[in-house]
Amino acid sequence: MSNLYRSALGARLAKLPADIPSNDDDDEEEEESGDSLSSLPGSGLGPPAMQDPNPAFAPILAKNFFVQAVQIALPRRNLDCRAYYTPPLEAHGTVMVCQHGAGYSGLSFACMAKEITDMTGGECGVLAIDARRHGKTVSTSDQPDQDLSIDVLVNDFVEVIQTVYPDPQASPSLILVGHSMGGSIVTRACTMLLDEKYKIGGVVVLDVVEGSAIEALPHMNSLLNARPDGFDSVEEAVEWHVTTKTIRNSTSARISIPAIISPSESTSPNVPPFIWRTPLRSTAPYWQSWFAGLSNKFLAVRTARLLVLAGTDRLDKELMIGQMQGKFQMVVVPGTGHMLHEDDPTRLAEIMVDFWRRNERAVVGIKKVGES
Repeated sequence: MSNLYRSALGARLAKLPADIPSNDDDDEEEEESGDSLSSLPGSGLGPPAMQDPNPAFAPILAKNFFVQAVQIALPRRNLDCRAYYTPPLEAHGTVMVCQHGAGYSGLSFACMAKEITDMTGGECGVLAIDARRHGKTVSTSDQPDQDLSIDVLVNDFVEVIQTVYPDPQASPSLILVGHSMGGSIVTRACTMLLDEKYKIGGVVVLDVVEGSAIEALPHMNSLLNARPDGFDSVEEAVEWHVTTKTIRNSTSARISIPAIISPSESTSPNVPPFIWRTPLRSTAPYWQSWFAGLSNKFLAVRTARLLVLAGTDRLDKELMIGQMQGKFQMVVVPGTGHMLHEDDPTRLAEIMVDFWRRNERAVVGIKKVGES
């Protein structure tokens, strides 16, 4: 968060509930360029000059990074939720459940997810979720669906977990990972899932600190003014993110960016052919709710806690005290921006796997720290 503002499923899926359809149609998957791959971008005042699409920024399919893309029906939430899933090799293994930040999608975790499954030999799976009004998650309601308040997003997230893993006792152990807005979602969801007896091995918050996030909110409109209204092609959208260093890893950008833009339905010559799927300015009424109280809730969750930052951001008072008391682990990843999990997915995966090994894996006969 601070860096952003400073820049002004396969065979195992048979075990899922029957109402979670899998997208096994290769032709359909090929058509969904947003489910594909590239490197990361940064800061400019508009899209590149109009030109033919640059093949160096062409979309890359995500099928080599997740086992499957699935649509999860959430009738009580009036949602058809898109998720990307690689299950663990063992039914009682561990799954890192990832929630993206505002304006992005579950595919922002694609490169990191592949690194995690490779590093753990498949012991850790990854489930990355598209939030409401993001990516390929769609509303099934007849009424306008604009509400992105924190309680709505948290309840959506919990409902996904309860649908994919309806029996908490048979569920894999879960590590909840959230980037920016997603960090607030998973922190609040953790308590609810623990109350339902799910096994939560830890909570990981990526690049958001309540204090600096709240302080930055008055400046967000100025930041958004530097973003183009749209693009002439998907390749141009990827190129803008890379050349502006919004995402510094082109491979990741080529996977994730196609999912956050959509073809414009306007016939006006003033509207670009491709526009933002989730215009960030439209989310402004909810910014305060996303981050207010985050530090206190993070320190209070009854599981292991990890905060990963892109820079040596100033911790707010609560986090500073909590860190001195050893209440959470903090790791700073130099050379990355706000999209640190896309900028350096290998380093982020190393941090995640190390966190899992120290807090999730229990050696037979030896109790984990905190066990009585």
